[in-house]
Amino acid sequence: MYRLLFNQVFRRLDPELAHAIAFRGIRIAAATPALGAAIRRVLAPRGRPPVRVLGLTFPAPFGLAAGFDKHAVGIRGLTMLGFGFVEIGTITARPQPGNERPRLWRVLDLRAVRNRMGFNNEGAEAVAARLRRVRATAWGRSAVVGVNIGKTKTTPADEAAQDYAFSARHLAPYADYLVVNVSSPNTPGLRSLQDVELLRPILVAVREAADAVTVDAGRGGPGHPGGPVVSRARVPLLVKIAPDLADDDVDAVADLVTELGLEGVVAVNTTIAHDFGEGGLSGPPLLGRGLEVVRRLRARLPQDAVIMGVGGITTVADALAYRDAGADLVQGYTGFIYEGPFWASRLNRALAGSVWQREVVA
Repeated sequence: MYRLLFNQVFRRLDPELAHAIAFRGIRIAAATPALGAAIRRVLAPRGRPPVRVLGLTFPAPFGLAAGFDKHAVGIRGLTMLGFGFVEIGTITARPQPGNERPRLWRVLDLRAVRNRMGFNNEGAEAVAARLRRVRATAWGRSAVVGVNIGKTKTTPADEAAQDYAFSARHLAPYADYLVVNVSSPNTPGLRSLQDVELLRPILVAVREAADAVTVDAGRGGPGHPGGPVVSRARVPLLVKIAPDLADDDVDAVADLVTELGLEGVVAVNTTIAHDFGEGGLSGPPLLGRGLEVVRRLRARLPQDAVIMGVGGITTVADALAYRDAGADLVQGYTGFIYEGPFWASRLNRALAGSVWQREVVA
């Protein structure tokens, strides 16, 4: 049914418009009490113990990658569809419109997507206010929500640490985990921040800013700018890297994560190794390199470090390949476009019949 709808309707629409229409439909369904409850009952992950990672309880190992919900407006609807967790963003310190349109394309023969969105989002303060309202609800407290942060386009590279710290200060109190995104190809100069000498001060600044509004808040620290925050364990911090890094650079990032005591790595972002034009490519073409990077990270990182595998996951076999490569959790996005609204539930229910071997308590 969905494939017919995609072929006859969605593929004829501008991809960004199709995304907006589909996402609005998901949000409306979730906001309709009887309909949302019925969908959730049908699609909720079931049949396996939850996964304990990062000191958190994930109802299922497959979640939605950053990029789909950049404004934290659809968390209820996305968890309704069976994703085990949702990563929102990428969010920047200041609001920005992103790159000019068109900026999103389908690569139909590869079932892939190319984008040069450019971190279009409402900014850290606006998203934090929305997350505060989400966390004030029972369903919002039960959802596992990661927050992905990036650099504001107009911020010079030598001010990147302060820029990321601003976002962390506002968003950490509402995040189950934070991801520092230094790997999108669509913000000029961003990927250069993966160099460990440039990355180190960013990660240190984010760690300090996040701790100041969570862990330190209960010890007389400043707390969150929008109001007091209950003290809790520190927010797990991960860094998201590109598939286009050389192997030696992947090793260097892993060593930095170990040195700083961060909780892990998200691997991988979109790739620029394609011939389709500007922007990053996602979907099945990423699978091979994504698995290579995860294997390399697992061999290099401490065993209790967490790896989120993302890139090219469409089928249960793809997800299990990431598990076998060493991933603790897996994420997808492009498959959602091609496979439809039941995709996440289908994968998580199928994964319930497997042994998720990389269950660890960080």
